Amino acid sequence: MSEKIILTGDRPTGRLHIGHYVGSLRRRVELQNEGDYKKMFVFIADAQALTDNIDNPEKVRQNVIEVALDYLAAGLDPEKVTIFIQSQVPELCELSFYFMDMVTVARLQRNPTVKNEMIQRGYKDSNDGSEDNDDNKRGLPVGFFTYPISQAADITAFKATTVPVGADQKPMLEQASEIVHTFNRIYGETLVDPEIMLPSNSVCMRLPGTDGKAKMSKSLGNCIYLSDSAEEVNAKVKSMFTDPGHLQVSDPGKVEGNTVFTYLDAFCKPEHFDKFASCFVGRKASFEFHSLDEVKDQYRKGGLGDMMIKNFLAAVLNDILEPMRVRRKQYEKNIPAIYEMLKKGCEDARAAAGETLAEVRKAMKINYFDDASLIEEQARRYGQE
Repeated sequence: MSEKIILTGDRPTGRLHIGHYVGSLRRRVELQNEGDYKKMFVFIADAQALTDNIDNPEKVRQNVIEVALDYLAAGLDPEKVTIFIQSQVPELCELSFYFMDMVTVARLQRNPTVKNEMIQRGYKDSNDGSEDNDDNKRGLPVGFFTYPISQAADITAFKATTVPVGADQKPMLEQASEIVHTFNRIYGETLVDPEIMLPSNSVCMRLPGTDGKAKMSKSLGNCIYLSDSAEEVNAKVKSMFTDPGHLQVSDPGKVEGNTVFTYLDAFCKPEHFDKFASCFVGRKASFEFHSLDEVKDQYRKGGLGDMMIKNFLAAVLNDILEPMRVRRKQYEKNIPAIYEMLKKGCEDARAAAGETLAEVRKAMKINYFDDASLIEEQARRYGQE
């Protein structure tokens, strides 16, 4: 049985937000500390980020350090986890190139994640034949279109058995698995078939934005960042949408689809009710709650104001984020050390990917100079004794 290995990462297009945290980052820290996995690789996917930011490399360049700081602030330990930058491991590009011969254009076009990302970024259909100078839509970059192939290379290069991601990445993992099966069928059992690890809390699979939109997104400006100050968190929570029908405090309220309660489902812990009991004490009404279900029941009945719930949510979020803020400020004092950590991680990642690539070349029979028997055979073939 192969070693248990984790591979996961994030695009450096901005600071990480609480959606990243509950969707994957929190679980990574837990897995790191549980010690059930032989190795953990966490990478900053700058090469992938460039596929739709090729005209703005400085954006990607500046955000590499932001993501690294967020990783460390959240609790990832470089002594336990290999943190590296994707572009600094060229073996991944070579592996992607080989995998391209195993996937059809039609299969990539059927990938739901690719379709959704194309729509979100305003890319034209790759088959519509329209010109690149379309005023409303941009032409689809090949690198962006082939992201599932690149991701398969990232995963297989490190022989990852487990990939913790959000639900929206499931089609990507399915396609990576297809590539592994195709390669192993043609060339023999060489690559490891990865398994997806989804968040155990279904709410965490896709945390909505503060505006209630389906996805928390940097481009939509509806994020709460891990590095936000307490004041920024308070302001963003106060602006959040709740139940539009809950006009008066006495009105019965809806919990389902209420963004504030969605966040509480993702972040609230039993100990928070004692710790922040004062949030539910007001001039006109006071409540004593011991669980989130009790809060929901009262909100449905009426009499519980939105501001009380928002104050409670803000207290919960700041309780979780404050230790990260403290750690981040400590790491910010020695940025050169962060780059040294990343450099070491890249060296370790290259070594691991290089071993896999050597096995791939051998399986594909393109390891010409390492195969002494091939040279001897060809020498005999051409009559050399």
